[in-house]
Amino acid sequence: MASIDAATVSSIVDQTWAEDVLPALTEYVRIPNVSPDYAPEWQAEGHMARAAALLADWCSAREIPGAQVELLERPGLTPLLVVDVPPAGAGGDDETVVLYGHLDKQPEMEGWRAGLGPWEPVIEGDRLYGRGGADDGYSTFAALTALEAVRAAGGSHHRAVVLIEASEESGSCHLPAYLDSLADRLGRPGLVVGLDSGCLTYDRLWVTTSLRGVVAVVVEVAVLTEGVHSGAAGGVVPSSFRVLRRLLDRIEDPATGDMPLPELNVEIPAERTEQMEALAAEFGDAMTRFPVVEGLRPVGSDPADRLARVTWRPSLAVTGMDGFPPVSAAGNVLRPLSRAKLAIRVPPTADAAAAARAVEEALSADPPHGARVSVTVQGAESGWAAPEPEPWLSAALQSASEAAFGRPAGYLGEGGTIPFIGMLGARFPGAQMVVTGVLGPGSNAHGPNEFLHLPAARGVTAAVAHLLDAHTRNG
Repeated sequence: MASIDAATVSSIVDQTWAEDVLPALTEYVRIPNVSPDYAPEWQAEGHMARAAALLADWCSAREIPGAQVELLERPGLTPLLVVDVPPAGAGGDDETVVLYGHLDKQPEMEGWRAGLGPWEPVIEGDRLYGRGGADDGYSTFAALTALEAVRAAGGSHHRAVVLIEASEESGSCHLPAYLDSLADRLGRPGLVVGLDSGCLTYDRLWVTTSLRGVVAVVVEVAVLTEGVHSGAAGGVVPSSFRVLRRLLDRIEDPATGDMPLPELNVEIPAERTEQMEALAAEFGDAMTRFPVVEGLRPVGSDPADRLARVTWRPSLAVTGMDGFPPVSAAGNVLRPLSRAKLAIRVPPTADAAAAARAVEEALSADPPHGARVSVTVQGAESGWAAPEPEPWLSAALQSASEAAFGRPAGYLGEGGTIPFIGMLGARFPGAQMVVTGVLGPGSNAHGPNEFLHLPAARGVTAAVAHLLDAHTRNG
């Protein structure tokens, strides 16, 4: 079947990114629109509203005939940007494509190198540094530009609805209410394109085959009603940190990092094991290379095992702690309590609610020394495993990657969580799902020195344009 001209699409995408996208995206980076979980005063501060308005204004200025841009707002909820684009060419409005991204950001984090900062966009070569450019500010611009490119190149696309939420970094806590209200408008989407995932390299379209779920837990151990002299009480009153450490050992092997609770583990599908072995043979440890300190030995027996550990096995990260004074101000005091926030990643097909209950029970039962232990589950979001793509979609993904990047598409699992994908997959089990993104080597989403790889962003934009056109001919 005929397809739109790759050179025309790339030319349109490159021009739009250079002239229209990059100026707006740099302004977006400047806005500290931190997700509500990390910014309780987000409404009063107004940053989320500013970011949403910036994106809505940019979308409204695009010359897409018939496009309707709405910024939905409900009391107490972060906004949702909805862009409803009528079909073009041979496309129809009897089938809907949903393109998804988010506009909220992670907190600043410390450790940005000299000359960089979370809210100051800096372009160095092919990289745009700053918080939220890659995760996930680029998505709005990529979605609209892809639709424009299809039309300008004489191609076709079905009716498209672009959904840009503002609570993804808080577990998409505000999204379900909006999805309920949009149910009639969305109908039963035939294709969902998520633009918030990662890539193993920047030279091709990478399609995500799975996402881990996440369980967020806060556990507090109290041993005293107030701090006391460590010399007077040490040895008799147990350290709250030691009790906390023993509790964590119940859910994580301290030597290996394995998490033995049955509810946290699943059998890895054979085809995913084969896929990881093939990736490991081609790329080695590329997917699990991080800015570790010199001499650190990674967990796992070999590259394939490490791929499995970050995609299909559970893991524990202690992401925050209370009750600890800074070292510079720490006196010789036995502290009254230790409180830790845990981020537990669970395999794609694990039941996050069951995993949360198992963790809560393990941490709460029979506290060491009778310490007062409280466990609060703040959230439990299941992961997602991609359904088998229809033959047309498999062919279209390869063709789109070749057209946009000159290389075949790649497939890999991701260790993070995109709650929206699981939500929509559950609501519309028949929809074809394409999850992709630009979070590649060194891009460091959530951490310091986050950057957007600009050529990869343009490539993903062009690939989505080809995919939308192919959908009208084959989907």
